[in-house]
Amino acid sequence: MPAVYLPAQFASQDRALALALLAEQPLAQLTTLDAAGEPFVSHLPLVAQERGQALVLLGHLARANPQVAQLRQQGRALVSVLGPHAYLSPSVYPDLARVPTWNYLALHARVSVEVVDGALAKDRLLKALIARVEPPYAEQWRAMEPGLAERMLGAIVGFEFHVTELDLKLKLNQHRREAHAATHARYAAGNDHERALARWMERLGLAPAADGA
Repeated sequence: MPAVYLPAQFASQDRALALALLAEQPLAQLTTLDAAGEPFVSHLPLVAQERGQALVLLGHLARANPQVAQLRQQGRALVSVLGPHAYLSPSVYPDLARVPTWNYLALHARVSVEVVDGALAKDRLLKALIARVEPPYAEQWRAMEPGLAERMLGAIVGFEFHVTELDLKLKLNQHRREAHAATHARYAAGNDHERALARWMERLGLAPAADGA
């Protein structure tokens, strides 16, 4: 069963699109259960790696974060990523029998957990993140005084999250073709989130040909 409400018209099995969304929106929500069975959430950047047919997400938490113990004990978690999102007015439709909605892109992954707690392994994990977000910082990290680097590495616990189920939801009113042109035009002239949705409409072939689809 999907980890999210996922109507067929919004579901995608395209891993390339999932990786594109992860690359654009690396900050994820990591959810486990605490001792009382209540959801517990951390927010952390993740780096995706394809290993053959497997998909692995790399990340780390502060050692003091109670979720570290939850991940060790439970061995599984839910990873969620929210992409660009925006309001959609019913004025894009050619008739009045419509209601407002909110369009968005989201990814949800059930994962199994592998703890990465050795200094060398955590160093490699951090370098993968550095290469993703700020490659020039790698030189500064390598030049850091060894004792300081060891203390910083000791303050975190790394994780490899092995994806066991991936749900990609692309809610862009795909089933409302009569509004695609007006929706794309509205989003293309809007704020950052709206322009990002317009680009995704183009990527998915939902924008009119005259707009570059």
